[in-house]
Amino acid sequence: MISTQGHFQPATVLVVDDTPDNLMLMTDLLKDRYRVKAANSGEKALRILQGDVLPDLILLDIMMPGLSGLQVAEQLQQDPRTRAIPVIFLTAMAAVEDEIHGLELGAVDYITKPISPPRVLARIDTQLKLKAAADFLRDQNDFLEQEVQRRTREVMAIQDVTIQAMASLAETRDNETGNHIRRTQNYVKLLAELLCEHPRFRSFLTEETIGVLFKSAPLHDIGKIGIPDYILLKPGRFTPEEFEIMKTHTTLGRDAIQHAEDQLGISVDFLRLAKEIAYSHQEKWDGSGYPEGLAADAIPISARLMAVADVYDALISRRVYKPGMPHEQAVEIIRQGRGSHFDPDICDAFLSATEQFRAIAERFTDSDQDMARQRAALEHIAQEP
Repeated sequence: MISTQGHFQPATVLVVDDTPDNLMLMTDLLKDRYRVKAANSGEKALRILQGDVLPDLILLDIMMPGLSGLQVAEQLQQDPRTRAIPVIFLTAMAAVEDEIHGLELGAVDYITKPISPPRVLARIDTQLKLKAAADFLRDQNDFLEQEVQRRTREVMAIQDVTIQAMASLAETRDNETGNHIRRTQNYVKLLAELLCEHPRFRSFLTEETIGVLFKSAPLHDIGKIGIPDYILLKPGRFTPEEFEIMKTHTTLGRDAIQHAEDQLGISVDFLRLAKEIAYSHQEKWDGSGYPEGLAADAIPISARLMAVADVYDALISRRVYKPGMPHEQAVEIIRQGRGSHFDPDICDAFLSATEQFRAIAERFTDSDQDMARQRAALEHIAQEP
């Protein structure tokens, strides 16, 4: 055995027998090869096993007053700390059924008395080698599992940074704020959690998918990076021509994310949902939206969730060119859009949790600095020829 300091140490063997002569015999036999601990009862053996340092192997007499060896073995199997310690039964019983019963309780071997010293030593050596191999494999598996978890955390962190970087890039061009991204992200997560047991959405809205939706939501307006400033930052209503250009942000967003995925060379779940959201969140339940005029269930669920989140936030958010709409008025507009603009069931989920939406909005409210940034951007556009 190797200690934590890297030095070789003999294995520790716990001998449990109620007969002093047997304990002395086994101690004398093993002391030159192993560190030996002795217990003259099952109860004392269990007390020893409650210590910080566990033995590497247990030689356990079956017939003892109080707790028998079989009862001790049963308790060892019930404790995760001691379950992996190999147990060799020492007994005068030679019946096959007794041996089978002992093995069923987790014993690795069965030695009958009177013992043969060479046989005992050989069997202990064999079981310790098997245990060392099992410990090595278990340590390797633990290491590999920890390494997988570490690398998974790294990959997830890279995903988060990538999304935030792309979303922040769009934010620098838009007159909306970073808080809009955080609000809509949390709205989508809340809606998904409210609907995860709904018969229409249960199979899609798994815990994993909800997590991916939360990550993907910030990219819903990534395509606005391709819209000219004079349109993107225009405070008033768009002309029909300007609106047609503005509508292309959905396609631009999907294509930008697709290009990033192509560069990776593999299909990635969080980018797949990000593409759906970017491309289809302006579709309407009745088919009057864009870019494709999709209707009802033809619109991806991810985009239908974002549609409610995005419209609610647009209504309540203040901009330098408009005040934010009161929460109650925004809720009423969402209600009126049930079955026309919005999926009825998703709309109902929103209506059941309007106070939670209000709380998210208040948590990530726009600051005066956000408004100042918007004002500066609009003044810059106004000064351009």
